[in-house]
Amino acid sequence: MTDALTQAVRHQLDLGRLLPLGGPDDGTWITEEAAVRVLGRVVAGIPGVRMESLRVGAAPLEPVSEPAVRPPASALPPGPLRIDAAFTASFGQPLPETALEVRHALLDAAEGLGLTAVAADLRVTDLHQGPETGGASRSAARGLRPTADAEAEAARSSPPATGTGSPQGLAGELAPVAAGVPGVARLTAVLGSRPVKVEDHDDPPGRHIEVQLAVAPGHRPLDVARAVRAAVAAAATAGAPGPVTAAVLITETTDRPPVTGSPAS
Repeated sequence: MTDALTQAVRHQLDLGRLLPLGGPDDGTWITEEAAVRVLGRVVAGIPGVRMESLRVGAAPLEPVSEPAVRPPASALPPGPLRIDAAFTASFGQPLPETALEVRHALLDAAEGLGLTAVAADLRVTDLHQGPETGGASRSAARGLRPTADAEAEAARSSPPATGTGSPQGLAGELAPVAAGVPGVARLTAVLGSRPVKVEDHDDPPGRHIEVQLAVAPGHRPLDVARAVRAAVAAAATAGAPGPVTAAVLITETTDRPPVTGSPAS
């Protein structure tokens, strides 16, 4: 049990924070690991930039909101976010221009994902020769443990659940509903052993659903999550003791987000 608990805690640390997507009514979160992969790979294409660290968290002193649905355990509340990035730059490029390009790339990529990023704090740690890009530093650019790849991949390959929560079997019925929404690459089980969790509660009466998923290339994560929430909530109304709510946790997405505001097809 001790080894299992240690591995679970370590894996949670690898995933980083659970970041809100959209606003309080969107009921969607994304793992920091998944978000940072996208941001880091966008910046890696800037000549002369080598990412050293990249983190996303709540913006200090900014107001937060109560989410309209129950969030995943330990998730950040909806509110403004701040990106913290450290990188080295090339002697061959004017440093102010490089920093401006990095900041714009980070904020644009965050907006494409659906993150409400209001600031990007940058730190230049060193200068180096050559215009090469920072593709070799992608592991460091995630700002998370480098072992996350293997563990997350093992979790993503877990088979869908056939039933969990209360009542038994409903999660298994909802899994193909969620997986069939356009833009869903597959269901995942990064947090816990099941990609779909269902819980009926009596005080107040209602039913809550939580879905973990990966977003397919070419789809905006926030739009996909909205569609999944609507689909599983509609499919779970029969026999529910009260109103049905749904939350989505995105654990993986495409390397480059599509243009902001583009609808999920």
